Amino acid sequence: MKRLLDPIRAIISGLFLVCMASAAAKAEDIGDPESGAQVWKKCASCHMIGQGARNKLGPHLNEVFGRRAAGLDGFNYSKALRRAGADGVVWSRDKLEVFLENPKSLVSSTRMKFRGLRDKKERADLIAFLREYSSSPRDIPESAPTAAPTDPDVDPEILAIEGDTAYGEYLSSECVTCHQADGDDKGIPSITGWPQADFVTAMHAYKNQARPHPVMRMMAGRLSNEEIASLAAFFGGVK
Repeated sequence: MKRLLDPIRAIISGLFLVCMASAAAKAEDIGDPESGAQVWKKCASCHMIGQGARNKLGPHLNEVFGRRAAGLDGFNYSKALRRAGADGVVWSRDKLEVFLENPKSLVSSTRMKFRGLRDKKERADLIAFLREYSSSPRDIPESAPTAAPTDPDVDPEILAIEGDTAYGEYLSSECVTCHQADGDDKGIPSITGWPQADFVTAMHAYKNQARPHPVMRMMAGRLSNEEIASLAAFFGGVK
């Protein structure tokens, strides 16, 4: 009987070691969410995550796992990302790995200006961090991080100015000498479809010299608060 049991025990022991090694490799492959929280800072100027997250220049990333590309209601995605969603792209670990390494390798005409994470560990850690906000979205703690603003605060009275869309369209002729009117990216960031508050905040950051681009500083410096609000209203409505 002992002779019969010894080979069985050896097989079970071998299978156990294989499973443990596989689990360890899988855990290493998924990454460390705590380290991913530090990598997240590279995303936080455009995206929010956690308690109270909302859409900004980019969509919020709560529950991103399993979500169809361009599948979040209420956000104005690029045509390219909507096509990817229509073609069946769903945000899985593998798809996020490809997209985070080089966004344009998966969605060639994406408006996202992020050039990608070349470091495999950083990608794995960030994916693990994002996974924390998809596995149990109802349990997101109130202390969960959200996107830290990179631009200075703008007076709420300025943000509350209601822009004149028609006037914004008139003013936009100077903007579209560089930016594409249809929202496509030809090496210059798209400015269509932005939330109006984000557009106004960015323009005032140039106006106040907080953002470095010299041409944009000059352009924004010539605009009144009402003109900036009107441009925000116009470009925010361009689909």
